[in-house]
Amino acid sequence: MIQPVIEKIILGIDPGTTIMGYGVLRVKGTKPEMIAMGIIDLRKFGNHYLKLRHIHERVLSIIESYLPDELAIEAPFFGKNVQSMLKLGRAQGVAMAVALSRDIPITEYAPLKIKMAITGNGQASKEQVADMLQRMLHFSKDDMPTFMDATDGLAAAYCHFLQLGRPTLEKGYSGWKDFISKNPDRVK
Repeated sequence: MIQPVIEKIILGIDPGTTIMGYGVLRVKGTKPEMIAMGIIDLRKFGNHYLKLRHIHERVLSIIESYLPDELAIEAPFFGKNVQSMLKLGRAQGVAMAVALSRDIPITEYAPLKIKMAITGNGQASKEQVADMLQRMLHFSKDDMPTFMDATDGLAAAYCHFLQLGRPTLEKGYSGWKDFISKNPDRVK
């Protein structure tokens, strides 16, 4: 069960080196509401380092505009092209560093987990994810972005919203003997 909050702003980011998507959710009680989604267009920058600087500037601007309490970011998945993977990791790292500079906690989610949380299918297409978000968050088809990277960023934020109130395991156990030795009061 999702634990109610007075108000929480969640920024979701879908990292990219050509188009980076973002979405911002406001959660009041247990009700999420989309307050923004968009893209950071990096196509005009030929130099990768200039792209990184632009990511830094734009993510900082988004954070200053919406004052998120938490950042949910899609984790890069392993691809065949090592150079692309490296560049994507740098882009993600810059976005994370900006959040960290503002003391915003970060949670990474695998693409499969995000798609599964939104659609129930880890292999869902970007269009299926966007359509499901549009239905769940009740925004009009007119508000649907041209680039699905924006809805992918929103999907990361929504996936994080769905995790609110879920218990996290504070301490790990290597087996039943380890559990019993660390919790003798719970065993009869």
